[in-house]
Amino acid sequence: MNNALLQVKNLNIVFRSAQGDYPAVRDVSFQVGREKVAIVGESGSGKSQTCRALLKLTPKIGRVSASLMQFGDIDLLNSSEKQMRQIRGNRISMILQDPRYSLNPLMRIGDQVAEAFRLHRRASKGEACERAREMLEAVHIRDVEKVIRLYPHEISGGMGQRVMIAMMLIPEPDLIIADEPTSALDVTVRQQVLAILNEQLARRQTGLLFISHDLNLVSRFCDRVLVMYAGRIVEEIRADRLEQAQHPYTQALLASQPRLHQPLDTLRVPTRDASWLNGPCFRHGVAL
Repeated sequence: MNNALLQVKNLNIVFRSAQGDYPAVRDVSFQVGREKVAIVGESGSGKSQTCRALLKLTPKIGRVSASLMQFGDIDLLNSSEKQMRQIRGNRISMILQDPRYSLNPLMRIGDQVAEAFRLHRRASKGEACERAREMLEAVHIRDVEKVIRLYPHEISGGMGQRVMIAMMLIPEPDLIIADEPTSALDVTVRQQVLAILNEQLARRQTGLLFISHDLNLVSRFCDRVLVMYAGRIVEEIRADRLEQAQHPYTQALLASQPRLHQPLDTLRVPTRDASWLNGPCFRHGVAL
């Protein structure tokens, strides 16, 4: 991918503990352009740790190494903390899972969105407030003048997630990392939030790394899917061809999904194979 925004090669993350070193991410390589790329897998497979390493947010007990972590012309692996503060939020934004724990409970909504703009742009308070209003309107929040005066506990989960999207998009980043951004929402609100996010990504030509457990969702929403198991990417496949996945782990995940046309009393539980830990991975149907 010649126009890749992000290139990662042989990323490894090892956590130190009293019992010894634990490899949380192993030899992970991928690229992201101005597209929507999903990272899926079970809890503990390394999805979030992979993405946090891109922003150098790995806990101190973790050791990160890679052959390459390149974002545009920026070497993320060797960037200083000062340089990373210019990248986080400004060039790469992150939408977290639950706005209740991401928004400041002591600040009004309007002030938080305006602050996200002023942190990365030299702007007056008046200009920042106006941009905040425009951004909240862009994510389809009705009665913006009322909402900007509210505190986070006074808004719904769906509205809170729209506010988070507004905050992450207002600096106009090149790449957004979304970590389970809709898992706390009901199905109807989830679709509304995803439609808004998709609209804003297309308008700004922004890349997306979308972390999720929901294979059905990413098959409809994303362009490509990276499947992680035990810290490795075991399969990369186009999202619209997910049902044609070749790796037995991906097939097991698909088989465990509930389906309306195939009702079951008990969903299938994936049966793991030791060979998956270090066996071949599949890239668009070809074993590597």
